[in-house]
Amino acid sequence: MMNLNLKQPLVLPAHHSNVVGSRLSSSSPSAAAASRRTGGGVSSRSGSRRHVRLPRISCSATEEVSGAVSSVTVERMLTVTASVEASPAIGQMYFQRAVDDIGDLLGKTLLLELVSSELDAKSGVEKTRVTAYAHKTLREGHYEAEFKVPASFGPVGAVLVENEHHKEVFIKEIKLVTGGDSSTAVTFDCNSWVHSKFDNPEKRIFFTLKSYLPSDTPKGLEDLRKKDLQALRGDGHGERKVFERVYDYDVYNDLGDPDKNPAHQRPVLGGNKQYPYPRRCRTGRPRTKKDPETEMREGHNYVPRDEQFSEVKQLTFGATTLRSGLHALLPALRPLLINKKDLRFPHFPAIDDLFSDGIPLPAQTGFDAFRTVVPRMVKLVEDTTDHVLRFEVPEMIERDRFSWFKDEEFARQTIAGLNPLCIQLLTEFPIKSKLDPEVYGPAESAITKEILEKQMNGALTVEQALAAKRLFILDYHDVFLPYVHKVRELQDATLYASRTIFFLTDLGTLMPLAIELTRPKSPTRPQWKRAFTHGPDATDAWLWKLAKAHVLTHDTGYHQLVSHWLRTHCCVEPYIIAANRQLSRLHPVYRLLHPHFRYTMEINALAREALINADGIIEESFWPGKYAVELSSVAYGATWQFDTEALPNDLIKRGLAVRGEDGELELTIKDYPYAHDGLLVWDSIRQWASEYVNVYYKSDEAVAADPELRAFWDEVRNVGHGDKKDEPWWPVLDTRDSLVETLTTIMWVTSGHHSAVNFGQYHFAGYFPNRPTTIRKNMPVEEGGPGEEMEKFLKQPETTLLDMLPTQMQAIKVMTTLDILSSHSPDEEYMGEFAEPSWLAEPMVKAAFEKFGGRMKEIEGFIDECNNNLDLKNRCGAGIVPYELLKPFSKPGVTGRGIPSSISI
Repeated sequence: MMNLNLKQPLVLPAHHSNVVGSRLSSSSPSAAAASRRTGGGVSSRSGSRRHVRLPRISCSATEEVSGAVSSVTVERMLTVTASVEASPAIGQMYFQRAVDDIGDLLGKTLLLELVSSELDAKSGVEKTRVTAYAHKTLREGHYEAEFKVPASFGPVGAVLVENEHHKEVFIKEIKLVTGGDSSTAVTFDCNSWVHSKFDNPEKRIFFTLKSYLPSDTPKGLEDLRKKDLQALRGDGHGERKVFERVYDYDVYNDLGDPDKNPAHQRPVLGGNKQYPYPRRCRTGRPRTKKDPETEMREGHNYVPRDEQFSEVKQLTFGATTLRSGLHALLPALRPLLINKKDLRFPHFPAIDDLFSDGIPLPAQTGFDAFRTVVPRMVKLVEDTTDHVLRFEVPEMIERDRFSWFKDEEFARQTIAGLNPLCIQLLTEFPIKSKLDPEVYGPAESAITKEILEKQMNGALTVEQALAAKRLFILDYHDVFLPYVHKVRELQDATLYASRTIFFLTDLGTLMPLAIELTRPKSPTRPQWKRAFTHGPDATDAWLWKLAKAHVLTHDTGYHQLVSHWLRTHCCVEPYIIAANRQLSRLHPVYRLLHPHFRYTMEINALAREALINADGIIEESFWPGKYAVELSSVAYGATWQFDTEALPNDLIKRGLAVRGEDGELELTIKDYPYAHDGLLVWDSIRQWASEYVNVYYKSDEAVAADPELRAFWDEVRNVGHGDKKDEPWWPVLDTRDSLVETLTTIMWVTSGHHSAVNFGQYHFAGYFPNRPTTIRKNMPVEEGGPGEEMEKFLKQPETTLLDMLPTQMQAIKVMTTLDILSSHSPDEEYMGEFAEPSWLAEPMVKAAFEKFGGRMKEIEGFIDECNNNLDLKNRCGAGIVPYELLKPFSKPGVTGRGIPSSISI
């Protein structure tokens, strides 16, 4: 007689019983890669939302067979079906593809192993894994495997995958269904490329959606957690291969190629006192023959496989996009644009023509082929009878075509433009340089008390204005002065050090008072400096305009190399490397930060290929030339510190905010659009980070005791930013508050900070006289005599200005690049819009994220209200571009708004 007794049930992970987001099936590897993430129950990129609530899964477990003489326990086997959404890579050789097709027919595509979260109760070792091959189904990109799982197996904590193809496979997700009941599906979110076993015999590990601190890790997953991290660290040797997932560090020694051109030799940045710098991802490429410290640029510029762009992102911006586009376009333009006598624009209407008439392209340029790989750039070309390059009118010029010429706009953009991060409160007077006067000349500024008080019309003394916090400075003196002579040795370039003083008016706007330009002394000449003001005299008025052009190019160069590249792209890469090496995929901090790191390593690698490299776009078109990235190293050593990357601390450091007794920040300039909107975003991020951290860390002691978190932060400080490891300002992650502050800073830099300095580039600099990237001529009064340049200036001051501005080729190259850099990809992921599946799997985290998303939508409304408030004259008024760079959401393209979660372009 048989008795059926229900004993221990097989419970697939209870955390999967909550809302689980999923994406549509992918029918090709490019489509799969394009739909990378799950978000808030979002089932497609169209924005439609779908929520699926899954019940807890509970199944019978064993049956006991007993007889009169003896009894034996026979464990019941449960049928579990694995549904895999995957797409093989394209581009295989014919023979390999044929072999893989046969493997698909035989069901030998993917070998799956289910791993229990529990150890065997008797032996204390890992339970025997359950394996099965997934076979291809009739549905494109869909594979299935059937398992016979012992009822005592316990929760499935991980799935191991062995790819039987000769090429990598992109796996979007794996679903486990028990007994054919699809409502009980347990989802493993993968969204990853899995290498071929012929490239690497080690199986890929995909963990459960439930997040665990190291101390809470289920016993059955502890070894896998360590093994996965070890695989991600690699061994530090050899050249990395395309399919690998290894994260390691190196210095910036790959920007030049002295084997090809000795003039392309560049100093190694990082790892030395002269040029401190953050670390980049190690590629392991061999060194050049002429310089054993420099890495060869030939071959694959490795980034870990899952850091690479989706196809959608690749088409929006990538090495192919930029290089193919510019290389197809610029040679065609060269004979049309360059006059043998003059490289400059002949007059300002010729600049306007770039937006109205455009430039006709010769039919033989091969532009039809170019169109297929550069969709963003194709928007610039209208297919009429002949191809015409026609730029879109930047918004500030569309609203007021003369705004770039106005002092009010010059001042407004220091707090509501592309680089609102450099203006500071002036706290000391007279102004003095901190550089050695024996090397550079007298330290005293040419801007005197008398000059400032005259420009303030005698309303206030300098002392009164300082006390009232009404004087501000844009100071590019000490950072640029050591480079003045170096830059002047470059072809068709010049440089001054500069200081600009602003006055805060009763209307809450800034008024420029004086500009100082300085050339240091040399062995043959004394120091030259002069203060310029906007006086009623016609000559002084035009000299003031020329001085403003110099200041604008200083601000443009500092913005691109420091505010943008250094403080976001460059300084964030060590966080990404350390997180992947030291924080398990199961770690809640890793899962919080992961969306903020997506695509950044790829965009940085592409920047090293085409933007910041020797003779790249930055060196060719911006005034520092070959000293560009070196200058960012100097700025890193002199100014960068992690704690002041936090927006409130940055504002306080610059004197633009003070913290009151109640802990609230009070802005020194009440109508400071970047600070006002930025603090709204900062506070929202901080609240989200705080609620998230408190779900997983129940005490400060739990933070201090987390070995993975400690290893992550130690590596950020001691390796990734190792040149600054001994600085006293590094936070110690030993409390929940310190962890929240640190995470908020990282999340802010990768989202709000980057958006504020990136997505307005075309709006503010697309009309290049507003923000010229280089100035090619000295001030005509530098030597103080009636020389040829001064005579030319007095006759035609507008011609002098045109002579100073970038050449036609420089301008068009920069305009094209900025258009691409300012563009949102169609698959952009904005802050608060898409949730990670692991967040949705934890009810408290899901609720916190929903509140965060709601706050980000509210911020949109607050910003709109401010931009329509006529009392806020720095963001609302006739011809003024409203400040929208920190509006959280955007449509694709060049919009001047939107906060993506990561530095993805």
